[in-house]
Amino acid sequence: MSTADSAPPERPAPHARRTALEIAPNESFWRSLRFFSYYRLIVAGVFLGAIELSDGALNIGAQDPRLFYWTCAAYLAAAALNLLLQGQWRHAFNLQLTLQVVADIFFLTLLLYASGGAKSGMAMMMLVVLVGAALVGQGRMVLFYAALATVSLLLEQTYRVLAHHGEVSDFFRTGLTSIGFFGSAIAARLLASRVIANEELARRRGIELADQMRINERVIRDMQDGVLVIDAAGRVRQSNPQAAMLLGLAAPPAPALAAYSPTLAREFLQRRTRAAESDVLLHIPQNGRHLRARFLPPGEGGNALIYLEDIGRLQQEAQQVKLAALGRLTANLAHEIRNPLAAISHAAELLADDPAGQGTDRLTRIIGDNTQRLNRLVAEVMELGQRDRASPERIELTGFLRQLVEEMALQDTSISTRIAVEMPADFALCFDRGHLHRVLSNLLGNALRYATHAPAAICILGERSRHANHAALHIIDDGQGIDTAERNQVFEPFFTTRPTGTGLGLYIARELCEANGARLSLLDNAPGAHFCISFTLLCPDPPPAPQTT
Repeated sequence: MSTADSAPPERPAPHARRTALEIAPNESFWRSLRFFSYYRLIVAGVFLGAIELSDGALNIGAQDPRLFYWTCAAYLAAAALNLLLQGQWRHAFNLQLTLQVVADIFFLTLLLYASGGAKSGMAMMMLVVLVGAALVGQGRMVLFYAALATVSLLLEQTYRVLAHHGEVSDFFRTGLTSIGFFGSAIAARLLASRVIANEELARRRGIELADQMRINERVIRDMQDGVLVIDAAGRVRQSNPQAAMLLGLAAPPAPALAAYSPTLAREFLQRRTRAAESDVLLHIPQNGRHLRARFLPPGEGGNALIYLEDIGRLQQEAQQVKLAALGRLTANLAHEIRNPLAAISHAAELLADDPAGQGTDRLTRIIGDNTQRLNRLVAEVMELGQRDRASPERIELTGFLRQLVEEMALQDTSISTRIAVEMPADFALCFDRGHLHRVLSNLLGNALRYATHAPAAICILGERSRHANHAALHIIDDGQGIDTAERNQVFEPFFTTRPTGTGLGLYIARELCEANGARLSLLDNAPGAHFCISFTLLCPDPPPAPQTT
């Protein structure tokens, strides 16, 4: 049986808890009550026909055929009146159901008496009425109905014993029947409660599913990528407007995928049995677009997904990002060049105005320092332009770091004792050798600048991740660390706290890491600056060598 659609989804307070049936029974309740009335009409008609046609051969109405006949006629008329009332007056559902059940118990008790009492088996018809009433009315008053039927049976049996000298032992049979009434009533009540709970859960799940489907349809419709849902027969079950636009179609054609794109249909037939996601590049002659089609394997229902991505749009977006970054870099670069050029120009003017030998050394030094700064700036910008030309290879870190430390110790012998290296056995990463040298030189240079001169003031730690094929390289110093206000700016281009710095060192280091599939990040001070390079332990397969003839 259905519950009322108007039942609120929230759980009300105990003192105000009302079921959907109490508030506004919907059409399903009245439909169930109508079927219950049809059953009553059929039972009354069958009994009336049986007493007319059997000529006493059946064991019904044996004690008082006349009473049985008129009771059946009245029962049939009451059932017809109930059907008429339900069609004209859809109000007071509980009251109508209760009046009908009371009428059933009354008429069935009279038929029981006219048939000779509990021995006739007529009491089982009351059991059907009780169970039906529990299911139709969701079991709300079924115990009351069972009690009413029990009292009716006991009164009939008492009258039979007093007026017709019936057997007292029949009370035992009546008691068993009454116990059956209450047992069936309780079972029907539990069943009705489970039906209510299941239907309420199904109703809420239906609402949630409808909302989710509405949201999914809206998201798919507004996606910039095309989406096609394909069934096992190769028909398009669902698509968004973007898919038709990318495929050069004015409107969705026939459901067959071949009507959308014969090439796409051919690729789908070749890939639909694959268990993994695959993709292919397509050229659409209708609009000249180049698309990347991603094929997702079918689910349990047999439906598969095809995503269509516009390669041209992706390239334009990437180009816009590069142009925006280039614009910011150019603006900052122009600002950084303007300062040393102004110093050089001012020093040159003073040098031209001053007599020879007066302050010439100082002005010449200013020109030389700013010229070197410009040269460093241009060199670092040129190095940044080479980030995309990476040639990753497997580099064993222990030997690489030992060689790097020895190279740096040529300028300062204390560096060999200030830097401590702790690497696991066979610890390697996939990186461009030149890029890695530039990144670590920059990080170690900064660490040496701010760390103390104590032994092992700078520690380089290798750490294997719990995830397969991933590791990290930590560079930690014992300096003062990086202020909280500066942590979000350390990787920005041209940000520096040193008067002679260009501010491109950490920016270039991060860009070179990303060019090699690694990630450079700044962690919490421990106690000094703590940088971490996260990378993969596996190198991609090298491209095949070109064949020569």
